[in-house]
Amino acid sequence: MPANPRLTRTLPAAKAGIVHFGPGAFFRAFGAIYTNDVMDPATDKWGIVAVSLKSPTARDQLMPQGGTYTAIERGPDGEKTQKINSIVDVLVAPEDPQAVLAQMADPAIEIVSLTITEKGYCYAPATKRLDQTNADIQHDISNLDAPRTAIGFIVSALNQRRQAGQKPFTLLSCDNLPSNGQLLRNLTLEFAKLVDPALAQWISTHAAFPSTMVDRITPATTQADIDRLAETENYVDLGCVVHEPFRQWVIEDNFVGARPNWEEAGAQIVANVDAHELMKLRCLNGTHSSLAYLGYLAGYELISETVADPSFAKLCHQMWQQEITPTLPTPEGEDLPAYCQALMERYENKAIKHRTWQIAMDGSQKLPQRLLGTVHDCLQMGHVPKGLSLAIAGWMRFVGGVDEKGQLIEVRDPMAAQLKHAYDAANNPAEKVLSLLAIHQIFEPQLTENQQFVSAVQAALSGLIHKGARQMVAELTQ
Repeated sequence: MPANPRLTRTLPAAKAGIVHFGPGAFFRAFGAIYTNDVMDPATDKWGIVAVSLKSPTARDQLMPQGGTYTAIERGPDGEKTQKINSIVDVLVAPEDPQAVLAQMADPAIEIVSLTITEKGYCYAPATKRLDQTNADIQHDISNLDAPRTAIGFIVSALNQRRQAGQKPFTLLSCDNLPSNGQLLRNLTLEFAKLVDPALAQWISTHAAFPSTMVDRITPATTQADIDRLAETENYVDLGCVVHEPFRQWVIEDNFVGARPNWEEAGAQIVANVDAHELMKLRCLNGTHSSLAYLGYLAGYELISETVADPSFAKLCHQMWQQEITPTLPTPEGEDLPAYCQALMERYENKAIKHRTWQIAMDGSQKLPQRLLGTVHDCLQMGHVPKGLSLAIAGWMRFVGGVDEKGQLIEVRDPMAAQLKHAYDAANNPAEKVLSLLAIHQIFEPQLTENQQFVSAVQAALSGLIHKGARQMVAELTQ
């Protein structure tokens, strides 16, 4: 029996109007689908040129297929597939930075969007300032014509546009960061000032940095997913992605020029995204990370398995009701209890194989916005959040690199070596907590100086080490 052919593009490629940094699974299962759903490939100008800052993987997956790939929606009621044609090219930045800059400098490009995860912004999570000690940032300041970072590419391309007398593009961050547009603006201006204060002034005056809130669970694609798709569709698609049915995209109405009509695909175009973003970061991402660390330590591989344990499901509800939603304003058009109940139903979706280990990656970058901001607000309200303290202790145990059975944990984090050293250098749980809390790139002094919070985390870590995650969660939710 002959092997299945590779998926290939059958629709014409649209003209490029968007450059996107970070063509990983999330963007392919989210932003690229929204764009695909509102574009006419034959006449539209909203084709996406995707840029990978490091790895050629996405290019090697997609370009033999003409950029086309399959989005696989998995819900409790079964599976649906959709071919996505919005990506028209994939560039690998280290191979040819000039090609990336030339594309970004093209006046046809109206939007430069990003899903590069927290660490891609090269900033200190605690201060939200540019990390000027970052070797790639230092390189880009001195070599603006051959940048390595997203911030470097943005400033270099905007510089070219300014010199050519062209308007800038809109910068659209689609990462899980609070006020992501404002953060990107601040980092871009901070970098630009180091290069040329006049350029920074021009960017400040003319460019736009709308904030967004993005939400869709997208587990990593496995070989089993590729094989299953080949069996059902009779083609091989190495670029396929898997996602849940739910999606939500809230976008601040702040663009320099044109944009796709994303609202026709269900995006919410609003005056202010902040309340939606805070709701999502704290309710979804906060409990997702909590389940990831504590669930992994308890031996659960998937989020759906973790919340099938009644104690872990109860922990989520307890955190939402007692610790998280009391710190939140209600966003326009939202019902916080209903939103949280819908989150639990999404977590329970067994068709989505979302691994606790995958969500646990890069915790040093995620903790401030997902957990620590909520802790800060709870403490300001005179309440020590026990659930969040246990989750932070779970992260500490996780980055220690050894699980409850004595097996090594593969910790993927830009600060992994520093975190493990801090954990191992201390002799007992209380000292381990103090050693990790002293890392000010993650923890701000207001938290580390609050003795009630410190004591709560110390008690939680001691319990995790001596009793284990399951027992600690069970005791907290009795």
